[in-house]
Amino acid sequence: MVTEATIRTALEWETDSKQPSEKNTWEWLWEAIQGDFCENRSTGQIAFDAGISMIPVIDQICDVRDIIANCKNIAQSDEKEDNTWKYVALALTLIGLFPSLGSLVKGVLKIFFTFVRRHGLNHVVKAVDEGMTWVITYLRKREVQKYLRKLKVDEVFKWLAEAVRKVRGNVSAKELLKAFDKGIATMKQLLGKVEWIPKIGSRAKQTIATVEKVRKMADGQIAKVVAPIQKILDRIIHRLDMEHMAQRSGILNASNVHFRGTLPEAQAVTLMRKADPLPSWLSKGQKGKWAEQKIKDGKDLLAKHPDWPKLNDKNIKSFHSMTNIEIKGPAKLFRVTSPSNGAMGDCWVPEDVWKKILESPDPKAAWRQYSAVWPDWNPNGQFVVLEIKEGESLKAWRGPAASQTKPRGVDLNAHLEGGWNQVIVKVEKEQWDSTRYYMRGGGHGEKLHPPGLSRTEWEALSESKKTAYTTIREKINHPNIKGPLDTGWGPTDFDAQLRDAKIGLPALPGQVTN
Repeated sequence: MVTEATIRTALEWETDSKQPSEKNTWEWLWEAIQGDFCENRSTGQIAFDAGISMIPVIDQICDVRDIIANCKNIAQSDEKEDNTWKYVALALTLIGLFPSLGSLVKGVLKIFFTFVRRHGLNHVVKAVDEGMTWVITYLRKREVQKYLRKLKVDEVFKWLAEAVRKVRGNVSAKELLKAFDKGIATMKQLLGKVEWIPKIGSRAKQTIATVEKVRKMADGQIAKVVAPIQKILDRIIHRLDMEHMAQRSGILNASNVHFRGTLPEAQAVTLMRKADPLPSWLSKGQKGKWAEQKIKDGKDLLAKHPDWPKLNDKNIKSFHSMTNIEIKGPAKLFRVTSPSNGAMGDCWVPEDVWKKILESPDPKAAWRQYSAVWPDWNPNGQFVVLEIKEGESLKAWRGPAASQTKPRGVDLNAHLEGGWNQVIVKVEKEQWDSTRYYMRGGGHGEKLHPPGLSRTEWEALSESKKTAYTTIREKINHPNIKGPLDTGWGPTDFDAQLRDAKIGLPALPGQVTN
């Protein structure tokens, strides 16, 4: 129950002052609720407003204050004025009243929403990026850290991203209006405390009438702002995901890398054939359920869509089936790689599949099995992110990965299942990585000897001499690729590989997280 004592304590906290001697608690409450909602609050006030979410009664007062301010703004508009943005601002406030919203998540969203209100719908990316700085400041507060420990939250940005995804899933006209009704009920409860005060009582009733008038109009307006609200939440989720990945990233250099080089096909096949039991990502038999797409079918599709990337036969056969898509930003694609594999490549994992992989009991096994990637193709250990920024688009091909079997003559009665969607993109030649080829040597083959060879020099070698060299990514040239980041899976698939020597990598830009 909200008592006079709790109201007084809340107001002292909210205003950072003692109750004025000439005013009773209820007059003071009225002034706090009527206080103008300031879009240009200082950074200290932004962090303070977020912290309020942790204190229930103060939180209610501020929710009511914000609803009243939003409704007054709408009510004072000209009849012919486009009020869409004002209803977006109201909806951002109403999200804070969702019953499933925890206090910490509410505080984080309050910070982001403050910057979104300030910058407007056309500058959401900038708003969210600016807000992120203050979210981090907020999360470092002692009370927040204590709260996170209580909840046993280890990866806070991942946890927040998932929480905001749940909020986004609940955003609908029905839920926003339900939250509006909840806010009005709280407002009436609080303003009911001042109805008996001369002059203030009548003004309180007028305020209630204004809010109720906007509530009636909202039935026809709130549905229009659901899509913009979802767009804002999508960007917040994207930013939290990127921050989570940045927190997991590590600088890869000769002192801390655990890369053991690529696994030759012959050795990989031997390890797979001798494995008992088979690795969880490997299925028995030489026939998978996701047959390769026929080259003719693929070429027919390419002919129908001449503006889409041109695929070679290998690309076409890597799909079970494919369709042309245009990815519109903000969006991201993921690519598992290693120090010797390109950050830029044809094959990428779409965001929905990447989440599916990470949520699997064994992410590395899920990636190998359902994306159908042989260990001799890609030793893994790292991943990169290709960002398609807001306003940008990328034409690509998408479809389930075909099951993979080793060619005839290779004695392996097993296959990779495939079936999860992959995306193939093509970029300009200059956006591919710069690579260099280093001779591997030393007592146990643990060193790569500079200066290395260019690709042209390496290709001029005989096949037997080529095997003495290890490819290393020298530089990532695509401006939208972030990474490399550590998968946390390790670069080995078999215990036998652990006996291989760790390779000391040269200090190259392509091995340092950008």
